[in-house]
Amino acid sequence: MSPVLVTNIADPEVVVLEMRYSIFENYSYLVVDRITRRAVVVDPAWEMQKIRYALASQRATLGGVLLTHAHPDHVHLAEPLAAEYSCPIWMSEEEIRASGFTANHLAGVGNELLYVGDTRIETILTPGHTPGCVCYLIGSNLFSGDVLFAEGCGLCADRDAAHAMFSSLQRLKSKLDPQTRIFPGHSYGTPPGQTLYQVLRDNIYLHFPDRDSFAAFRLRKVLDREKMRWLK
Repeated sequence: MSPVLVTNIADPEVVVLEMRYSIFENYSYLVVDRITRRAVVVDPAWEMQKIRYALASQRATLGGVLLTHAHPDHVHLAEPLAAEYSCPIWMSEEEIRASGFTANHLAGVGNELLYVGDTRIETILTPGHTPGCVCYLIGSNLFSGDVLFAEGCGLCADRDAAHAMFSSLQRLKSKLDPQTRIFPGHSYGTPPGQTLYQVLRDNIYLHFPDRDSFAAFRLRKVLDREKMRWLK
Protein backbone atom coordinates (compact mmCIF):
# COMPACT_ATOMS: atom_id res chain seq x y z
CA MET A 1 0.00 0.00 0.00
CA SER A 2 1.21 3.50 -0.78
CA PRO A 3 2.24 5.74 2.10
CA VAL A 4 -0.29 8.16 3.54
CA LEU A 5 0.04 11.64 2.06
CA VAL A 6 -0.80 14.77 4.05
CA THR A 7 -0.13 17.73 1.81
CA ASN A 8 -1.24 20.44 4.23
CA ILE A 9 -1.60 20.48 8.00
CA ALA A 10 -5.33 21.14 7.65
CA ASP A 11 -5.84 18.40 5.05
CA PRO A 12 -7.17 14.89 5.44
CA GLU A 13 -4.88 11.93 4.83
CA VAL A 14 -4.77 10.51 1.31
CA VAL A 15 -3.96 6.84 0.67
CA VAL A 16 -3.11 6.12 -2.97
CA LEU A 17 -4.43 2.74 -4.13
CA GLU A 18 -3.12 1.37 -7.41
CA MET A 19 -5.77 -0.99 -8.78
CA ARG A 20 -5.14 -3.58 -11.49
CA TYR A 21 -7.34 -5.82 -13.59
CA SER A 22 -5.91 -7.68 -16.59
CA ILE A 23 -4.10 -5.03 -18.68
CA PHE A 24 -5.83 -2.12 -16.99
CA GLU A 25 -4.51 0.10 -14.22
CA ASN A 26 -6.48 2.66 -12.21
CA TYR A 27 -5.97 4.79 -9.16
CA SER A 28 -8.48 4.80 -6.35
CA TYR A 29 -8.01 6.92 -3.25
CA LEU A 30 -8.94 6.62 0.40
CA VAL A 31 -9.34 10.05 2.00
CA VAL A 32 -9.40 10.01 5.81
CA ASP A 33 -10.49 12.78 8.16
CA ARG A 34 -7.65 13.01 10.66
CA ILE A 35 -9.85 13.81 13.67
CA THR A 36 -12.92 11.61 13.25
CA ARG A 37 -11.24 8.85 11.18
CA ARG A 38 -14.23 8.89 8.84
CA ALA A 39 -13.23 8.24 5.24
CA VAL A 40 -14.39 8.35 1.65
CA VAL A 41 -13.11 6.27 -1.23
CA VAL A 42 -12.84 7.76 -4.72
CA ASP A 43 -13.61 5.64 -7.83
CA PRO A 44 -13.14 2.19 -6.25
CA ALA A 45 -12.51 -0.67 -8.65
CA TRP A 46 -11.44 -4.31 -8.76
CA GLU A 47 -9.34 -4.95 -5.64
CA MET A 48 -11.63 -4.91 -2.63
CA GLN A 49 -8.94 -6.30 -0.32
CA LYS A 50 -6.75 -3.21 -0.84
CA ILE A 51 -9.57 -0.94 0.31
CA ARG A 52 -10.37 -3.08 3.34
CA TYR A 53 -6.68 -3.20 4.29
CA ALA A 54 -6.31 0.57 3.88
CA LEU A 55 -9.34 1.21 6.10
CA ALA A 56 -8.06 -1.17 8.76
CA SER A 57 -4.50 0.15 8.70
CA GLN A 58 -5.74 3.73 9.03
CA ARG A 59 -8.29 2.78 11.72
CA ALA A 60 -10.91 4.45 9.55
CA THR A 61 -14.61 3.92 8.93
CA LEU A 62 -15.97 4.32 5.43
CA GLY A 63 -18.56 7.08 5.28
CA GLY A 64 -19.09 7.46 1.53
CA VAL A 65 -18.10 6.53 -2.01
CA LEU A 66 -17.26 9.35 -4.44
CA LEU A 67 -17.63 8.62 -8.16
CA THR A 68 -16.19 11.01 -10.73
CA HIS A 69 -18.13 9.42 -13.60
CA ALA A 70 -19.98 6.25 -14.57
CA HIS A 71 -17.43 4.28 -16.60
CA PRO A 72 -17.13 0.70 -15.31
CA ASP A 73 -13.51 0.96 -14.18
CA HIS A 74 -14.46 3.82 -11.84
CA VAL A 75 -17.65 2.38 -10.32
CA HIS A 76 -16.92 -1.35 -10.11
CA LEU A 77 -16.80 -1.65 -6.31
CA ALA A 78 -19.14 1.21 -5.42
CA GLU A 79 -22.25 -0.84 -4.68
CA PRO A 80 -20.46 -3.66 -2.80
CA LEU A 81 -18.70 -1.11 -0.60
CA ALA A 82 -21.90 0.84 0.06
CA ALA A 83 -23.64 -2.38 1.07
CA GLU A 84 -20.78 -3.57 3.29
CA TYR A 85 -20.30 -0.25 5.09
CA SER A 86 -23.88 1.14 4.90
CA CYS A 87 -22.75 4.38 3.30
CA PRO A 88 -23.94 6.54 0.38
CA ILE A 89 -22.60 6.55 -3.18
CA TRP A 90 -22.27 10.06 -4.60
CA MET A 91 -22.35 10.86 -8.32
CA SER A 92 -23.37 14.04 -10.11
CA GLU A 93 -27.02 14.34 -11.06
CA GLU A 94 -25.94 15.13 -14.63
CA GLU A 95 -23.91 11.92 -14.86
CA ILE A 96 -26.74 9.82 -13.47
CA ARG A 97 -29.13 11.24 -16.08
CA ALA A 98 -26.68 10.92 -18.97
CA SER A 99 -25.38 7.44 -18.14
CA GLY A 100 -28.42 5.77 -16.64
CA PHE A 101 -26.21 4.53 -13.80
CA THR A 102 -28.17 2.96 -10.95
CA ALA A 103 -27.12 1.46 -7.64
CA ASN A 104 -28.47 0.96 -4.18
CA HIS A 105 -27.46 3.81 -1.87
CA LEU A 106 -26.92 6.14 -4.87
CA ALA A 107 -27.34 9.87 -4.18
CA GLY A 108 -27.16 12.55 -6.86
CA VAL A 109 -25.18 15.67 -6.06
CA GLY A 110 -25.16 19.12 -7.59
CA ASN A 111 -23.24 22.12 -6.30
CA GLU A 112 -23.81 21.43 -2.62
CA LEU A 113 -20.97 20.67 -0.24
CA LEU A 114 -20.59 17.17 1.15
CA TYR A 115 -19.14 16.29 4.53
CA VAL A 116 -17.63 13.13 5.92
CA GLY A 117 -16.62 13.68 9.52
CA ASP A 118 -15.18 17.18 9.60
CA THR A 119 -13.90 16.91 6.02
CA ARG A 120 -15.52 19.22 3.47
CA ILE A 121 -15.91 17.94 -0.09
CA GLU A 122 -16.59 20.37 -2.93
CA THR A 123 -18.04 18.96 -6.15
CA ILE A 124 -16.88 20.67 -9.35
CA LEU A 125 -18.81 19.85 -12.52
CA THR A 126 -16.28 19.24 -15.30
CA PRO A 127 -18.00 17.73 -18.37
CA GLY A 128 -16.11 16.62 -21.44
CA HIS A 129 -14.95 13.05 -20.95
CA THR A 130 -18.57 12.31 -20.05
CA PRO A 131 -21.50 14.75 -19.82
CA GLY A 132 -21.58 14.72 -16.03
CA CYS A 133 -17.95 14.22 -15.00
CA VAL A 134 -17.00 15.86 -11.74
CA CYS A 135 -13.84 16.52 -9.79
CA TYR A 136 -13.81 16.55 -5.99
CA LEU A 137 -11.83 19.19 -4.13
CA ILE A 138 -10.98 18.02 -0.61
CA GLY A 139 -8.74 20.42 1.24
CA SER A 140 -5.83 21.15 -1.09
CA ASN A 141 -6.34 17.89 -3.02
CA LEU A 142 -8.23 17.53 -6.31
CA PHE A 143 -9.49 14.09 -7.31
CA SER A 144 -9.85 14.51 -11.04
CA GLY A 145 -10.93 11.12 -12.40
CA ASP A 146 -10.54 11.13 -16.18
CA VAL A 147 -10.78 14.90 -16.56
CA LEU A 148 -7.20 15.89 -15.81
CA PHE A 149 -4.10 13.71 -15.77
CA ALA A 150 -0.56 14.84 -15.08
CA GLU A 151 0.25 14.08 -18.71
CA GLY A 152 -2.99 14.94 -20.51
CA CYS A 153 -6.76 14.71 -20.22
CA GLY A 154 -9.42 12.11 -20.88
CA LEU A 155 -10.68 11.28 -24.34
CA CYS A 156 -13.66 13.16 -25.75
CA ALA A 157 -16.29 11.56 -27.95
CA ASP A 158 -16.79 14.44 -30.38
CA ARG A 159 -16.27 18.16 -30.98
CA ASP A 160 -18.94 19.27 -28.54
CA ALA A 161 -17.43 17.09 -25.83
CA ALA A 162 -13.96 18.48 -26.58
CA HIS A 163 -15.29 22.02 -26.29
CA ALA A 164 -16.82 21.10 -22.94
CA MET A 165 -13.52 19.59 -21.81
CA PHE A 166 -11.66 22.77 -22.76
CA SER A 167 -14.09 24.81 -20.65
CA SER A 168 -13.74 22.38 -17.74
CA LEU A 169 -9.95 22.58 -17.79
CA GLN A 170 -10.11 26.38 -17.95
CA ARG A 171 -12.44 26.31 -14.95
CA LEU A 172 -9.97 24.24 -12.95
CA LYS A 173 -7.05 26.49 -13.94
CA SER A 174 -8.90 29.59 -12.76
CA LYS A 175 -10.30 28.07 -9.58
CA LEU A 176 -7.45 26.07 -8.08
CA ASP A 177 -4.44 27.25 -6.13
CA PRO A 178 -1.16 26.35 -7.89
CA GLN A 179 -0.20 24.18 -4.91
CA THR A 180 -3.32 22.02 -5.21
CA ARG A 181 -2.33 18.36 -5.50
CA ILE A 182 -3.82 16.51 -8.48
CA PHE A 183 -4.90 12.90 -7.95
CA PRO A 184 -6.14 11.48 -11.28
CA GLY A 185 -7.83 8.22 -12.14
CA HIS A 186 -4.91 7.10 -14.30
CA SER A 187 -1.20 7.77 -14.61
CA TYR A 188 1.00 7.29 -17.63
CA GLY A 189 4.37 7.60 -15.95
CA THR A 190 3.99 10.52 -13.54
CA PRO A 191 2.91 9.52 -10.01
CA PRO A 192 -0.28 10.97 -8.52
CA GLY A 193 -0.04 13.98 -6.23
CA GLN A 194 1.71 16.45 -8.53
CA THR A 195 0.91 20.08 -7.82
CA LEU A 196 -1.17 22.03 -10.29
CA TYR A 197 1.92 24.20 -10.79
CA GLN A 198 3.84 21.15 -12.00
CA VAL A 199 0.96 19.93 -14.17
CA LEU A 200 0.56 23.36 -15.75
CA ARG A 201 4.25 23.35 -16.59
CA ASP A 202 4.21 19.93 -18.26
CA ASN A 203 0.71 19.27 -19.64
CA ILE A 204 0.16 20.49 -23.22
CA TYR A 205 -3.63 20.27 -22.89
CA LEU A 206 -3.62 23.19 -20.48
CA HIS A 207 -1.95 25.57 -22.94
CA PHE A 208 -4.30 25.85 -25.92
CA PRO A 209 -5.58 29.41 -26.40
CA ASP A 210 -9.09 28.53 -27.58
CA ARG A 211 -11.54 25.65 -27.66
CA ASP A 212 -11.21 24.98 -31.40
CA SER A 213 -7.45 24.46 -31.35
CA PHE A 214 -7.87 22.32 -28.24
CA ALA A 215 -10.57 20.22 -29.92
CA ALA A 216 -8.52 19.72 -33.07
CA PHE A 217 -5.64 18.34 -31.01
CA ARG A 218 -7.77 16.29 -28.63
CA LEU A 219 -9.69 14.69 -31.53
CA ARG A 220 -6.64 13.97 -33.67
CA LYS A 221 -6.22 10.39 -34.81
CA VAL A 222 -4.86 8.37 -31.92
CA LEU A 223 -3.61 4.85 -31.55
CA ASP A 224 -6.16 2.18 -30.68
CA ARG A 225 -4.04 1.47 -27.59
CA GLU A 226 -4.57 5.03 -26.35
CA LYS A 227 -8.32 4.75 -26.92
CA MET A 228 -8.46 1.48 -25.04
CA ARG A 229 -6.48 2.87 -22.10
CA TRP A 230 -8.10 6.29 -21.81
CA LEU A 231 -11.75 5.90 -22.84
CA LYS A 232 -12.92 3.81 -19.91
